[in-house]
Amino acid sequence: MDIYHTGTDIMTVSRQRHLSIGTSRLSWMAVIAVATIVAACGSSEPEITPATLGGDQVLFERGVTAIADEKWLDARDYFLRVRDNYPQSGLRAEARLGIADSFEGQGGAVSYVSALAEYQDFLRLYPTHPRAAYAQFKLAMVHHHQMRPPERDQSWTQSAIREFELFLEQYPNSELTGEVRSYLREAENRLSESEFVVGRYYHRNKWWPGAIERLGQVLETNPEFNGRELVYFYLGDAFYNSGQLAEALPMFQSLLEEFQDTEFIEDATAAVADIETRLETEAAASPDEDEAGNDDDSGAATSPASG
Repeated sequence: MDIYHTGTDIMTVSRQRHLSIGTSRLSWMAVIAVATIVAACGSSEPEITPATLGGDQVLFERGVTAIADEKWLDARDYFLRVRDNYPQSGLRAEARLGIADSFEGQGGAVSYVSALAEYQDFLRLYPTHPRAAYAQFKLAMVHHHQMRPPERDQSWTQSAIREFELFLEQYPNSELTGEVRSYLREAENRLSESEFVVGRYYHRNKWWPGAIERLGQVLETNPEFNGRELVYFYLGDAFYNSGQLAEALPMFQSLLEEFQDTEFIEDATAAVADIETRLETEAAASPDEDEAGNDDDSGAATSPASG
């Protein structure tokens, strides 16, 4: 046990304590300084300021790399700095596209709203820019991303179709034309599928006028619809059940001609034979007999869809 009696002893202990505390503080300061130097030396991206020579090019290239790596927030920050800090830069237009692309790539309803605004601003500010076609394509794609299933509201599908059609009208010779046509076809088929869903619902519930209107609209607006095999059959059946035999016949005939392996081949073949026989009989009968014959046949006819 240490007992300190003299002032000298006390002074010595006090000095030792101060030295110990001072050494500790110096050690921590050294550690912090070394860590700061290491962090600075280890950074692969030196800070770029508006005064940095060629800073806009460096920031733009970083943004392009970040886009490729799907680091949307980092990319947006780089492109924003080019746009906002370098008013005379020749990269400002491209940076605007980069900002829009970062929102489009990030996805989600909120980001899509921002992407649309950015692409629209680009087209407004640079209507003759070499990449205006790209901006219009991406604008249309933002609408395409938000298309909903056939059973849901088709507003985004309709707007996507308008934007793709606008692209083809304004940039018919663009290298993106083939891709645009493919996406346009997809959107048109989605819209037709939505109409078909409604028409099929009316058919199941035997409301023939509604089924004829909706299914007929599919063929009228999109004759290349990829689901037209079903449209031919159910539209033909709706015509058949409503007594419009002359309109039903070409539907079943088209079905058999275009889709020779159709699952409806037996029903469609039987329907064609029945309709042709009845139309021939009607044509050979007198007007009065024809009317009476129609009344009798309509009651005895069997729907192809019921087979």
